[in-house]
Amino acid sequence: MRNRLLLAIDFINDIVHPDGKLGAKFTPYLQENNVLENATKAIKHAREKNILVAHVKVTFSKTYIECPEWSPIFGSAKKNNALELNTWGTQFHEKIDIKENDHILIKHRISAFYNTDLESVLRANKIEEIIIIGVSTDMTVELTSREAHDRDYKVTVLKDACGSHASDTHNASLANISRVGMVKTVQEWINS
Repeated sequence: MRNRLLLAIDFINDIVHPDGKLGAKFTPYLQENNVLENATKAIKHAREKNILVAHVKVTFSKTYIECPEWSPIFGSAKKNNALELNTWGTQFHEKIDIKENDHILIKHRISAFYNTDLESVLRANKIEEIIIIGVSTDMTVELTSREAHDRDYKVTVLKDACGSHASDTHNASLANISRVGMVKTVQEWINS
């Protein structure tokens, strides 16, 4: 029985690649802190330990019908033609190793739980603990951590495999997350 799941959030080109439509905001922090390399290390370890791996990405259809234009966070996606499904921008970054048996989830909001099949996957596989990595720490990682906690899952966030646009927002979110779960480095998690 696999009772843990590693959830990798929004490691897509538009967000984490320097040429992505939103990449300029995030890539300086991600590169300076080796976030993609640390995420890859965490995914590799999860597979070695037979931990289920799931990837989630935020996307919108070509018409952006799911995208609330009034939203400060999502309104700019339509304006900039960012996060469009089935484009290079919503493909996973080449450093993120996707395997055939990994579960891929599509989301249209900040949380990895909202209107996705994540909860069904967790229940069907009797998951008790979710290990979270992703971008951005202050949005999707923090909200997904809180929601996982409130659904009675043990939460572990790997802080050096997460990133934001700035260290202060990243660190403030990690402080919040530590109130609902464990915050570790990838190496600390591997050693535990």
